[in-house]
Amino acid sequence: MSNTLLDCVRRFADANADAFGVARTLIPGLFAMRATAPSELQYAISKPLVALVLQGSKRVTMGSETFDFGAGESLLIAADVPNVSQITRATAGAPYYSLVLDIDPVVTQSLVMEIGVAQTGTGAPIRIDPTEAEVADAALRLMRLLDRPASIPVLQDQLIREMHYWLLTGRHGVGIRNLGFADSHANRIARAVAVIRAEYAKTLPVERLAVVAGMSASSFHQHFRAVTSLSPLQFQKQLRLIEARRMMISEGAAISNAAYAVGYESIPQFTREYGRLFGTTPARDIRESSGKAQVAA
Repeated sequence: MSNTLLDCVRRFADANADAFGVARTLIPGLFAMRATAPSELQYAISKPLVALVLQGSKRVTMGSETFDFGAGESLLIAADVPNVSQITRATAGAPYYSLVLDIDPVVTQSLVMEIGVAQTGTGAPIRIDPTEAEVADAALRLMRLLDRPASIPVLQDQLIREMHYWLLTGRHGVGIRNLGFADSHANRIARAVAVIRAEYAKTLPVERLAVVAGMSASSFHQHFRAVTSLSPLQFQKQLRLIEARRMMISEGAAISNAAYAVGYESIPQFTREYGRLFGTTPARDIRESSGKAQVAA
């Protein structure tokens, strides 16, 4: 893969990365990542995306599976799945850089209809593959638009579409093609996931989510777990805990305020479930994160 893409991402990320190493672009769904040291564990329920690693390395764990990948490789997350990630190789002299693009289901569906690919069974939600030259080239041309902001509204859509095309027809195609079928199990579950993401602090009856997905309750449970690796209740619980952790560590929210804000009515229950997911108590997590931030400063 050409170093030119690395140079473009490096220049943009160095100038625009926020305190968390995220450099958002004017192109919706496209952003760069930068880190100058190995990171702490990061918990998330990711949306479908592809991440092109250009320098350094990263580790992602989903359930019992661990994926290590580095420069010249791409991570594909093809469903809303919980994962734990960590940048494993990065220094001040050789930072970690990656370029991330959200997978657009509308673009994918349009391309699947045009290409005429066949629908397959539910594939692995996380894949690692070498970055193909066509994908890197489309990504480079997207990054070059950032130097000419007036060109972005005119050219971004066709370049994003082209990048999706190369992903769909390349090594990652097996992982994302089901996102191109509006009535696939993956897309039905995605509709229910969108409701959970929007209303995670509320009580959500499974029957309502099953109706959104157009499935019976029993079928919904089965396919939800197949796509996300969790039950609907577990998925919602992890969303609540991840959001509460973000509120406490990034915004300085009090433990009780964060717990109530995400839908908990019992602080002891919140503390127990927080410990099961993160391996520590909320209070200790806040103290340790604060200490690390002061050292970094």
